[in-house]
Amino acid sequence: MPLLNRLAEAVAEAVQVKKRLVAEQGEQVIAAARLLADTLKAGGKILLFGNGGSAADAQHLAAEFVNRFQVERPPLAAVALTTDTSILTAVANDYDFREVFVKQVQALGRPGDVAVGLSTSGSSPNVVAALVAARDLGLRTLALSGGDGGPVAKAAELAIVVPSRHTPRIQEVHITIGHVLCDLVDYLLFPERFAE
Repeated sequence: MPLLNRLAEAVAEAVQVKKRLVAEQGEQVIAAARLLADTLKAGGKILLFGNGGSAADAQHLAAEFVNRFQVERPPLAAVALTTDTSILTAVANDYDFREVFVKQVQALGRPGDVAVGLSTSGSSPNVVAALVAARDLGLRTLALSGGDGGPVAKAAELAIVVPSRHTPRIQEVHITIGHVLCDLVDYLLFPERFAE
């Protein structure tokens, strides 16, 4: 029974955090969906990045945009800056780990693109640095963070901050937000696909 109780507590906490997200950050999620949809409609691309679990989320979401989410539609331009081990290790070795996303944003980002930085803690220096570099290059910036948002949220033009300080709950809600953004972007860009 103790394991079942732990399961029930974890699920109840996750549900509560998601409900708070809708109540407290719902408008930011909708604004983020519009930002991403407008970027893609205008021919821009989405650059996603983060560390650890956030790196995995960046890759996951890039795949959802490029391949498809729930409806059949053309591929959407999204790149995870977390996947090229040669670039990541070269930059970290030759410069500093703080620069691993900055240099990729500088190489691949163009005005009209959007940089999406993910950080559970909100304090990842390389995510902050990449968001600042993106803004300096004329990209739009979006952050997904947790707790009080931290420097990552402050570095972005638009931030969605998960109302929790518990790492697993923040990470679970980040992927929920990502899936919701994929769904809303598809709906905004291809509303006719939802009528079928």
